[in-house]
Amino acid sequence: MELKQCGRSGLYLSVLGLGTLTWGRDTDGPEAHDMLTTFVDAGGNLVECSPTHGDGIAVDVLSEALASVGRHRVALAWRGAVRRAGESTWVGAAGRGDLLRSLDDALARLDTDYVDVWLVEPQAEVPLEETLEAATLAYRSGRARYVGLSRASHWQLAEAVTRGALGASAPISLVEAPFSLANASAAHTIAELSSRGIGVIAASALAGGALTGKYRHTTPADSRAASPHLRHMVEPYLEGHARTVIEAASRAAVGLERSTADVALAWVRDYPGVSAALIGPRTRRQLDMLLDFSEPLPAPIRQVLTEVAAQ
Repeated sequence: MELKQCGRSGLYLSVLGLGTLTWGRDTDGPEAHDMLTTFVDAGGNLVECSPTHGDGIAVDVLSEALASVGRHRVALAWRGAVRRAGESTWVGAAGRGDLLRSLDDALARLDTDYVDVWLVEPQAEVPLEETLEAATLAYRSGRARYVGLSRASHWQLAEAVTRGALGASAPISLVEAPFSLANASAAHTIAELSSRGIGVIAASALAGGALTGKYRHTTPADSRAASPHLRHMVEPYLEGHARTVIEAASRAAVGLERSTADVALAWVRDYPGVSAALIGPRTRRQLDMLLDFSEPLPAPIRQVLTEVAAQ
């Protein structure tokens, strides 16, 4: 698998990244371990994890898998932080204390001294300056080799990038944002970030699995759309313009004798400015199918799909 430079930083990421959303809940430990081994052996290095993945268990599953695969073979992107909001309730956090406490807890559970990337998630009720200060402390101490943003508004991105360029906080090396054929609204932002040397991780590159084409005629009983805790990730892509895009990708796939997922993944993977496309397979079988991606899309097909996505 190709490694691509992340913007103008010295960070190189595999063009596909492995998400851990289902690990520890829908994907058990042995299968997750098998998936990580398969992914790394295929040349992948980017693995994204969050304290909320797998109801908080994914980090422990990943820790066990890393111990076997080798920490040095993985570029670990840690996303966000959490704070306690009740006896057994945790919510996203952006305050300095919560951020640093959450990161240190992750490092201890992962048995590592650092994460390759810390993707902090700004919140409206917390000054962005405070969030960036925590990220800068982690960056300067070496606990986070690179700093990025996830789920940030245009204004937050602009302020964070400017502060980093002026040396007021850690430089922003990459941004994670939802981006796929079925959700191409971030295209302009990606172009702007790329012009400033900032890499982009395209999250939900297959629109929660909708771009595999599996929901065109029915909802499989074992799919995300049939899951009470995951269906919200898929439902926005089952109607309206997204459905039109999925049909276009499926027709292109038939003509190219490729799978719909392969066509959709190739489109986002090779999109200018995208450093890596994030996938979240639930099983080893799903991962194998996604790793079997082929050549870039023919230019005319790519152009047509881009036009359909932009409508």
